[in-house]
Amino acid sequence: MSDMQPDLRELYQEVIFDHNRSPRNYHGMERPSHVARGHNPLCGDELTVYLRVEDGVVAEASFMGQGCAISTASASLMTEAVRGKPVEEVEALFRDFHAMLTESQPEGRDFGKLQVLAGVKEFPVRVKCATLAWHTLHNALVGVSDTAKTE
Repeated sequence: MSDMQPDLRELYQEVIFDHNRSPRNYHGMERPSHVARGHNPLCGDELTVYLRVEDGVVAEASFMGQGCAISTASASLMTEAVRGKPVEEVEALFRDFHAMLTESQPEGRDFGKLQVLAGVKEFPVRVKCATLAWHTLHNALVGVSDTAKTE
């Protein structure tokens, strides 16, 4: 975030703090069609992602667990971003989001509110916190029963 304007950096931090303080879609789900668990052993983040997929579209997404501010905010933002999207689009968003934090910003991708997490790239150890929910989402969608780990 060092090349970001101070006002923009503060806005991004405020969005992250808001989603940590009041996470969206933070609840278990009755009769989810897809469930996966995630764990980041480095800092102790643990979460469960619940999805209800209907006709190839993520109709509902929620999560439960405990983690650092970045992990919680990322999970909250993720559940908002994937709701109503076709599974193929969600998988592409997962790949692009991961690339944004580990490689370079994918061209032509509008991340919307997810862009607030781009600055995490400057803190490699925190990338695992920001991507945990996404790896867990991916495991849920593809039916991997092992716990998603960032290590």
